[in-house]
Amino acid sequence: MPNGNKMEKEPITVSGLEKLKTELVFLKEKKRPEIVAAISEARSHGDLKENAEYHAAKEQQSLNEGRIEEINDIIARANVIDVTKLTNDGKIIFGSTVYLINLDTDEKIDYKIVGKDEADLKQKLIFFKSPIGKGLIGKNKGDLVEINTPAGIKNFEIKDVKYV
Repeated sequence: MPNGNKMEKEPITVSGLEKLKTELVFLKEKKRPEIVAAISEARSHGDLKENAEYHAAKEQQSLNEGRIEEINDIIARANVIDVTKLTNDGKIIFGSTVYLINLDTDEKIDYKIVGKDEADLKQKLIFFKSPIGKGLIGKNKGDLVEINTPAGIKNFEIKDVKYV
């Protein structure tokens, strides 16, 4: 783009994009009208300088509009990667689900490698640029990997790679 505006594509999974679209609809069609109603309700209480409800509602509006803008931006830059349409050759790529054995603890873990906005460790969704994400991408089923994490070096065996 000549205007120097770097529209970097952000990889995102199909479910990640769906989640964002759902959130966008909620923010625009449900939350926005609620906030507008709260603002006009607060306005009717008179003096705006001392009106805490009015200021709180305006703040909410600003946050809501900011998030709407952010989601629109992510969607505009989304490079949707649907791994179910790719041939699984056992290689770990963005969007794949990796089944690991932690060789230090014998614990079995699985992670899905996702984009920035989808990452959520509690749901075993790891950001592809995180230490573990970077350590896994490009590796293959059966490989032994050593990953330097903030919590120290971890050794894994890649038991399986699924494109689901």
